[in-house]
Amino acid sequence: MTNKSGSNEPVVLYKDTEHECLMFPQLVSGDGIQANQFLVTNNGHAAVIDPGGDLTYTPLSIEIGKRINVKNLDYVFASHQDPDIISSLPRWLTHTNCKVVCSKLWERFLPHLISSCISEKMERDLSSRIIGLPDKGGQLHLGDSVLNAIPAHFLHSVGNFQFYDPTSKVLFSGDMAASIGGDPRETIVDLLAHIPNMEGFHKRYMTSEKVCQLWANMVRNMDVQMIVPQHGAPISGPAVNQFLDWISTLKCGIDLLTQTDYQDVS
Repeated sequence: MTNKSGSNEPVVLYKDTEHECLMFPQLVSGDGIQANQFLVTNNGHAAVIDPGGDLTYTPLSIEIGKRINVKNLDYVFASHQDPDIISSLPRWLTHTNCKVVCSKLWERFLPHLISSCISEKMERDLSSRIIGLPDKGGQLHLGDSVLNAIPAHFLHSVGNFQFYDPTSKVLFSGDMAASIGGDPRETIVDLLAHIPNMEGFHKRYMTSEKVCQLWANMVRNMDVQMIVPQHGAPISGPAVNQFLDWISTLKCGIDLLTQTDYQDVS
């Protein structure tokens, strides 16, 4: 699972004769936070998951262009609305024929990312190119496969989805299981030493123990062999259940707040 060749070379998460999942972990340059971008292809059809912003658009589109005709990209999936997730939206809409998939809560917010000149050109077809997911999620067909949008609301966004690929059994988990530090190209198979890279992030960005537990209960009933977050390293094998156990009992978000966090500073 580990790929240490050129800096822009992807990590191959899964590959067979018809289906491939790639992770691009090192396209962000400058001061931006490290972020992973993903490409899933099946029989000539392709979806990008959490493509990021201007920092990643050019290198990502170049890498994708080595594998498919970028113009014919089927989907751009956005787990939520953050800049490091989807602020490159105008460029994907302009340069590809993709449909953009996001929570219905953010469907009307995404046009705010688009400049007026682009918006005027696309006024008639913009709404037809955004697929707003209902809270329960849904299935999207990609070639001869499907990708499942599964609910991850309040982890950390109020309208948040993760994307599960039943073919590869990879769960693209957005901010859940994210880590800061370490090598994003190294797949984690034993969670214990990795927890310090995750703990602070999850305590701040996840809403509460209750929501984490509900999410973990859902994932336990799925056939997930790898969890791949938007930041940091994938987790696989024994680390998957170890992570579900850990996150199910983590006090985080509103669990940690007290009145001292809400005081007038004047």
